[in-house]
Amino acid sequence: MIYTAIYTFYLTEEELKNSPSSKDGIDETTETTLRIYGCDLIQESGILLKLPQAVMATGQVLFHRFYCKKSFARFNVKSVAASCVWLASKLEESPREARQVLIVFRRMECRRENLPIEHLDRSSKRYVDLKAELTRTERHLLKEMGFICHVEHPHKFISNYLATLGTPPELRQEAWNLANDSLRTTLCVRFKSEVVACGVIYAAARRFQVPLPDNPPWWKAFDADKSGIDEVCRVLAHLYTHQKAQYLPVCKEGGSFTSKSNRTRDSPHHSVSKDSFSTATNEDTGYRNGVNQEVSKDEHIKAALDELKESKISDYESESMVDGGESREKPDSKLTSDNKTESGWERIKERESGRDRTRRRDHERRRDSDRERGRKDGERETETNSERGVHRSRGKGARLGVQRSPSIIHHEIVNIAARLIHQELKNVADTTN
Repeated sequence: MIYTAIYTFYLTEEELKNSPSSKDGIDETTETTLRIYGCDLIQESGILLKLPQAVMATGQVLFHRFYCKKSFARFNVKSVAASCVWLASKLEESPREARQVLIVFRRMECRRENLPIEHLDRSSKRYVDLKAELTRTERHLLKEMGFICHVEHPHKFISNYLATLGTPPELRQEAWNLANDSLRTTLCVRFKSEVVACGVIYAAARRFQVPLPDNPPWWKAFDADKSGIDEVCRVLAHLYTHQKAQYLPVCKEGGSFTSKSNRTRDSPHHSVSKDSFSTATNEDTGYRNGVNQEVSKDEHIKAALDELKESKISDYESESMVDGGESREKPDSKLTSDNKTESGWERIKERESGRDRTRRRDHERRRDSDRERGRKDGERETETNSERGVHRSRGKGARLGVQRSPSIIHHEIVNIAARLIHQELKNVADTTN
């Protein structure tokens, strides 16, 4: 049993050799190939989804941790890789929708297997099943890790260590690339991030022939040991001897994102031999024979159907003749049935006419109400216009002085003359003084 904690998810080499996959009969080479294949899927899907490198690194660490507890024979590597990407995108605060993850993995599978790329309809049953499988696998991931998904990468130590050692700038990029490649191995579940960072720095320095201080040893300042650094370099060197990882169908359950499940064309050892060619030829011949047999069967069936139609026609004619004789013998029963039919039709016609009358009545009522409403609106508008005309005429008459009596006019003239005389007298008095 492997107990998970924040800083204690590290296994020994013996524990990795006795993994659940080995107990299910999967050899070490196959398990290594499937681990590399799953990490390749995570890296490629992260690039297509435009995710930062931290998301892809976290997804690969989660992938390795999960298969330390579960077997490749019980959980399909493609489904687990997709769920790791989906979960890591949420952990690193760069979430992607489940639809986007499924579309990307479906496209990658079609490209790897040389299948035509088809649109994944969100309303189809295939999409619903794939999404349910993605969610179910994510729950398995969280359950096996006890919901402890803390991941510490060696990348954050590399820059600080190189700055402390005073190495040239080209060494930083090489160490960074080696740290990315180390995620395809089980180093993340065997050593702490500080040890892996020291290992990739040592490997990059050896490649560029950059000397590192050894008196005192430089790795002791970073809490690392020489044996761990040597093991990291050995694992990385062994990784580069592998060819490109191919999918190996070892899982009992299907995990295909395409409609053709459990069918892979990128698996190795696809050599064509003479036996396989002869087998294909025999299958071709058998197929042609089967087609010919099916054609002859179709002809026989068509002939039998024609005979059956002819017999049915003759039977119908004989029955019609018999019915004609019986109708002559029993006219009363026919008349009663006709009367019943006519009465039924009359009832139906009465119902239809009643419905038509109701519809007509409702239509007339609506029309009358519309007319009444229009008449009232017209009267209201006429009254409003007339009131506006009265107001306008009153205002105009007040401005032009219309409807004023002669006495009022005479009184105003007298007042104006008195004011003028008074003003004239006042002016004369002022001039005399």
